Amino acid sequence: MLRTRFQAVTTPGLAILVLSLLSACSVNVQKEKNGQDQKVDIQTPVGGIHVSKGVDPSEVGLAVYPGARLKEKDAGGDSKDANVNISGFGYGLKVVALEYESDDPPARLIAFYKDQLKRYGNVLVCHTTHLDVNSDIKGSDHGSHELTCEGSGENVELKVGTKENQHIVAVEPEGKGSSFSLVYVRTHGKDAEI
Repeated sequence: MLRTRFQAVTTPGLAILVLSLLSACSVNVQKEKNGQDQKVDIQTPVGGIHVSKGVDPSEVGLAVYPGARLKEKDAGGDSKDANVNISGFGYGLKVVALEYESDDPPARLIAFYKDQLKRYGNVLVCHTTHLDVNSDIKGSDHGSHELTCEGSGENVELKVGTKENQHIVAVEPEGKGSSFSLVYVRTHGKDAEI
């Protein structure tokens, strides 16, 4: 009987809490001329999600390789650039990513970006089969904050920074040229801001 009374009291209270949270949620969507979403902002009392396309390359903190072209949208119409910010309960994640292509071979891009990345610290050179982002979204004091290489492969990934604040350039051969991604990842814990 006591259990039933507790459930009876908490169920309406929980329902009221959920309804108040949902009513406090705001969603803002800005569209492109073709009707596709350009920018989406969702804000709730416990956090938010902000996603936008049309990223300015300066948001990654790296110059675009001379003569490189932003990759075309894929077959599904998805853009090859994004700026994503997720925050809530004292934690957050920011990812800015752009994909390009160049007629130059990977070795030239790697040399260019090794020089670009030096301003952020020691450059780690990894050989991978896919983009590997080591991040620590908790911003914890446990374990190492150093970036590491995972796996092996013919693609080259240049990384600099820490698991909480990193710049990545992933380069892979494509035909006679190269395709490459510029990525900035930042995470934070309770006491930091993105």
